[in-house]
Amino acid sequence: CISMNTSFIMNMLEAFEPPFDMSQCVDGDCHDCAEHMHGHSHADTINNSELLVQHCCPEEGANTRETENKKDEEVHMVGCSQPAACNLGISQGEDKSCNDGKDASAAANCQDTDCFASSTDENVTPGHRRAPSLPLDVPPVDVDKVRCIIRNIVRDWAQEGQIERDECYKPILEELNRLFPDRSRPPSCLVPGAGLGRLALEISSLGFVSQGNEFSYYMMICSSFILNHTQEANEWTIYPWIHNNCNSLSDKDQLRAVSFPDIHPSSAGITEGFSMCAGDFVEVYNEESQESAWDAVVTCFFLDTAHNIVEYIEIISKILKDGGIWVNMGPLLYHFADAYGPDDDMSIELSLEDVKRVAYHYGFVMEMEKMIDTTYTANMVSMMQNRYRAAFWTMRKDVSRSKAKKRQ
Repeated sequence: CISMNTSFIMNMLEAFEPPFDMSQCVDGDCHDCAEHMHGHSHADTINNSELLVQHCCPEEGANTRETENKKDEEVHMVGCSQPAACNLGISQGEDKSCNDGKDASAAANCQDTDCFASSTDENVTPGHRRAPSLPLDVPPVDVDKVRCIIRNIVRDWAQEGQIERDECYKPILEELNRLFPDRSRPPSCLVPGAGLGRLALEISSLGFVSQGNEFSYYMMICSSFILNHTQEANEWTIYPWIHNNCNSLSDKDQLRAVSFPDIHPSSAGITEGFSMCAGDFVEVYNEESQESAWDAVVTCFFLDTAHNIVEYIEIISKILKDGGIWVNMGPLLYHFADAYGPDDDMSIELSLEDVKRVAYHYGFVMEMEKMIDTTYTANMVSMMQNRYRAAFWTMRKDVSRSKAKKRQ
């Protein structure tokens, strides 16, 4: 089971082209906790037979780029500036989830030599690379992040995650469908903290020009692989719960396999213009070119990833058009609340009531709100179930009501 997980991870890494030298990556804090990992996560032409989703490469401006193996397809990226490097395209500020001088492949493997099966194993799926039988010295924190990504695959791209998607994504999609009944000219929608990209893809399939934004390098690698390199539905099989020995009703529950993706992304009926943009939300979208650029912003389990939630709300207000819609879903489990580090690990932790007050200050008017019970990357057959009472709301931007001074 573990060797099959490793095999998938190695295939994913093999397909990924880093936008910069990973050995130079600076270590930093990335609060991708096991139970509540959120990302900090416009194409010109997209062929439905092959979905090509790249990340922003700002130094190329708004020009399209060709890839070596998909030269007939172009992806036009917007909204990013001052890249750290330019290949896949990272926005200003390199991703800080990389470890100190460790290679990307090291971050995707566990410390135990048992994780790697012999390359002579006859059960290796044809065309799928078997992980090398080499012990790698990988920090436990990076192992945890990879395991967390595996659980996020279940949430976003497996049939087993449909319950969570119905709880979290379905209300958002229904709200967008209600608020934008005429999509003959596709409205634009930004999805900050897009994670593995399923919600952004579903919004695109509704008829929106959708762009996902993601900060976590781990999320970026996996979303790029699923969106760009999967050939058919249920192509891959992993064992997401094999690493957890607690709260299992039976051995078969821990050993059960999960196939993904449950849909073939390229066949999902996406709207022309679907894209993924890599970089920190504040740095990427706090640009003059982004002002009043979006018809809608959707935040799902995203607001509490902020060091400064007020800054997030200010930028959401800034990038929305007057009359634009902000749909939010999620709790307020502030990721940096327990950080005891340097000054850049500051954390502003507001109550839900105060969050709404800040939103009103920046010109938002509440149109609908309620609480929704849901889970996040939960093992549905586990003896332990962590549930959130997530705040779900729709707000509309009304410039005339804003009390905030325009940032210079």
